[in-house]
Amino acid sequence: MKLNRISSKFISICIGAMLCFSALSVSANAPLPETFADEKIVLQISDPDPFKQTLVLNVAGNLLRHYSATEADIEIVGFGPGVRLMFAENVNDKRIQALIDAGVRFSACKNTIRNMAKVLGKEPNIRDGITRVPSGAARLLQLKKAGWELLKP
Repeated sequence: MKLNRISSKFISICIGAMLCFSALSVSANAPLPETFADEKIVLQISDPDPFKQTLVLNVAGNLLRHYSATEADIEIVGFGPGVRLMFAENVNDKRIQALIDAGVRFSACKNTIRNMAKVLGKEPNIRDGITRVPSGAARLLQLKKAGWELLKP
């Protein structure tokens, strides 16, 4: 009996690991941005809290003021409930557009969008200017592996 419990736990862990690695391998095909900037910074938003979402935008704005346009490349990656920041009807829409105009990239997790569509009965309305990546978490790991600094405000 104990052996069966251990075996089923081991099999569950192996399946979970395979799913994670398959998500990473799919995401590894997402193109890295071409950049010559000295500072490459990725900001994570995975929180539904409007305060945290505003904080991420504040940090991106502060980084833009600190570094010149050629010194820093900034990407904001949203997954899980953090994708709500990238909804077209978000109250921060004008700030997001200003950041996009200043060169900040926004990436939204396709896995999250697909799961939200199941719950909502339709795909959420993601604003223009947002890139969809296969997996937001895998995108963060991909950028980190390529030398980007990860910030989670």
